Amino acid sequence: MYKIPASVIISFAVLFSACNTTTSNNVNAVSTKDSGTGFGVEKNEPNSRYKPAFAGQTRVAAVKTQTLVEGKLISKELNRPWGIVSLPDGRLLITQKDEGTMRIATTTGTLSAAITGLPPVAKDGQGGLLGLTIDPAFSTNRMVYWAYSGIVGDANLTAVAKGKLANDEKTIENATVIYEATPAFKGDKHFGSRLLFDKTGNLIFSTGERSEMETRPQAQFLNSALGKIIRITTDGKPAAGNPFAGVDSARPEFYSYGHRNPQGLAFHPTTGDLWEVEFGPRGGDELNRIVPGKNYGWPTITYGIEYSGEKVREGIQQKAGLEQPVYYWDPVISPGGITFYNSDSIPEWKDNLFISGLSSMQITRLVLKDNKVVGEERLLTEEKKRFRAITPGKDGAMYAITDDGCLYRIGKK
Repeated sequence: MYKIPASVIISFAVLFSACNTTTSNNVNAVSTKDSGTGFGVEKNEPNSRYKPAFAGQTRVAAVKTQTLVEGKLISKELNRPWGIVSLPDGRLLITQKDEGTMRIATTTGTLSAAITGLPPVAKDGQGGLLGLTIDPAFSTNRMVYWAYSGIVGDANLTAVAKGKLANDEKTIENATVIYEATPAFKGDKHFGSRLLFDKTGNLIFSTGERSEMETRPQAQFLNSALGKIIRITTDGKPAAGNPFAGVDSARPEFYSYGHRNPQGLAFHPTTGDLWEVEFGPRGGDELNRIVPGKNYGWPTITYGIEYSGEKVREGIQQKAGLEQPVYYWDPVISPGGITFYNSDSIPEWKDNLFISGLSSMQITRLVLKDNKVVGEERLLTEEKKRFRAITPGKDGAMYAITDDGCLYRIGKK
């Protein structure tokens, strides 16, 4: 295990003192307890006694960043931010969940006025204005794409819309709904709602299975858009080359299925593989490498249990034809948005995956090798913030938002 330099410990402790009344020199504390699968970063007891399918599938060795880095609070004036993306000029475009508006932030924390003109959102519970991304040609067409919980009568669903950011940056012009993840359901949970562009210029986005017992099974149905990764054109049509094109009773826009509530999507900068994180119930948060057409198992298999303590269905973790997670957490970290680090500013972070954690109140760093997790680090734990999303900046840093309206810069000091 790496030994963190004293200078790094001091840097973190001094920085965090600006945001908290108490500080600790043990900012990235790790467990000294053997989990049975190696010297793991997790120190709490699991919710279940389920066994991993292979070595290194959970509780891997702790690692420590050697570079002198800092996490800096640059704004605390956002209103329930949910999605964040970097603009070509280095500024940040951010969604505000409950308001149904967007804001632009500079990398020093100056915020624009609210950007309006978006469709109304169902903001109760986990709903609202959610993930967003920008067109690969944004510099010339200024097109923005976003996911949100759309209102359908007395029900709601995950929807995707697009519009042009006006030149004065005050409104979204010609907002148009391009996709609705039917069926609609009267509920307020598990909308998924992260989205990004692939290298072919098509949109990939996630939907949740809406949480309730009656909707869960639809994660396995190929005629329902609940619990899926979906790939569409910018006009909302099924993208060419999707795995279920031409399959009877399957929707051609589906890319993968069997997901619970996926809120993190990112492409590996070197391999180009699509990686995803999703919430489990009590335990069973998952990291998956998404292969087109594959079934990722929910709710048939899971490493989690019901919130009541009961088994999920038959309480099995493996079944032929269902994909295993590359990694899982028990207890959960509640994974939100994710990003790969792809800057030369901090070489040891290159191609590492960073996950914003909600109930865990941390940024999780994963070191990957040959599509397996070989190290885990927990950052910004002393901030005690619910980190909702994270994105790479144009300056070699990363930028993360929290549920209570904070914006952080994470990078080399």
